[in-house]
Amino acid sequence: MIEFMNLDFKENALEPIISKRTIEFHYGKHHKAYVDKTNELIKGTEFQDMSLEDIIEASFGKPELMVLYNNAGQVYNHNIYWKSVGDKNIINEELSKEIIEKFGSIKEFGNKFIEEGMKVFGSGWVWLVRNKKKELEILTTKNGDTPIVLGMEVIFNIDVWEHAYYLDYQNLRKKYLEEVIAKILNI
Repeated sequence: MIEFMNLDFKENALEPIISKRTIEFHYGKHHKAYVDKTNELIKGTEFQDMSLEDIIEASFGKPELMVLYNNAGQVYNHNIYWKSVGDKNIINEELSKEIIEKFGSIKEFGNKFIEEGMKVFGSGWVWLVRNKKKELEILTTKNGDTPIVLGMEVIFNIDVWEHAYYLDYQNLRKKYLEEVIAKILNI
């Protein structure tokens, strides 16, 4: 069975960028619902003793398992998101050097990350990953898709589903991305 992760911070720790109310709904309702649905879908199946990542890999690309894949993917994606926004030092010295080498500067990287997050039509995610060549890459995914099925190493992500920001920013996704990047991820 899949465990519902504990936050590494208090629900009000990200205010005013992400409100306690948003976290109560986003984490406590949306994320929890994905965990509950995944557990419901795997109960009594060959998936029930698998890791979350193995469930995602095993269900990827199989139409008959799409509901499981999307729910498990959402659990994984949200786990990464909460770790991303909860770690004030996610851009350490080594990663900072890599970002500057790849994108020219931390500021340029932040701008590109926001730009890519704005290109997601509808619901999805914007990620910093290492691709199969071990190079940094900004990637976007839709719905419950996740870069691990592409053989990529996840560094961090930002959720661009409306439930991640609507209570605080309404339809202003760009403002949400700017605030999270500048004031939480310190980019």
